[in-house]
Amino acid sequence: MPTILTPPEIDRRHDRGTDRHLDVNDGDNGGRRPPTDKRTGGNGDGENWSNRPQGRRGPRERLSAARVGLFFALGGDLMFFVALVSIFFVDKSSGHFDAYGVYVHSWKATVIPEILWKNTAILLLSSLTAEIARQRMFDEKLAMDEWLGLGRPVSGRAGIWLGLTLVLGSMFLAGQWMAWRQLAAQGVFFSSSMSSHFFYLITVTHAVHLFLGIGALIGALLVLWRSRSMLTRQVLVDGTVWYWHVMGVLWVFLFALLEFGQ
Repeated sequence: MPTILTPPEIDRRHDRGTDRHLDVNDGDNGGRRPPTDKRTGGNGDGENWSNRPQGRRGPRERLSAARVGLFFALGGDLMFFVALVSIFFVDKSSGHFDAYGVYVHSWKATVIPEILWKNTAILLLSSLTAEIARQRMFDEKLAMDEWLGLGRPVSGRAGIWLGLTLVLGSMFLAGQWMAWRQLAAQGVFFSSSMSSHFFYLITVTHAVHLFLGIGALIGALLVLWRSRSMLTRQVLVDGTVWYWHVMGVLWVFLFALLEFGQ
């Protein structure tokens, strides 16, 4: 005699079948939905990411861990710039007594090349394009299609904006090189004065950090087209863009210091 399933039994069997489906090891997501919240670029509510096998890390945990690790890594760099700015103000206010006992300030301000204004605008624009790329990676509908293996619409759209960010970032570095050349043509070098010493130290150090960001953008673009893991692509693009934002905000502060703080 065949077994007759009552409605409660059907619901229970359906739930067990759903649980078995969610526990299937599907790449990095373990059968769960990807981080697709538009407001935060991940960590959205209602995704049931807590319902995962014991001992496994869901997409939200991996994305959050990557962000925390990035900001901890940047903490040391930020402390370096804080110390540099502190020394800047100390040296600016310092001076000496001449042979007649008159206190003389030895600080001579360095005239900032006007191209730095354009560079700042370019870097702010690149931060906008990078954020658009990050948001594209967490577009709910397109991200779900790509998560399920239905093409790569997210990577295609995000890749365009990341490529534009790469071009703008390269333009910023080229502009910084032009600013250094302009100062050198005027006879202003690293050792010319205390203010020029800080100008070169601040701008070159920031340029090195931004060059690392350029490398991260190139790596993110390669991963967008080569990696089969949607979560890996999301985490890498998210981390790269947050790094780029930090470098943009840092430059605005440093530029204001050089332009108005001397």
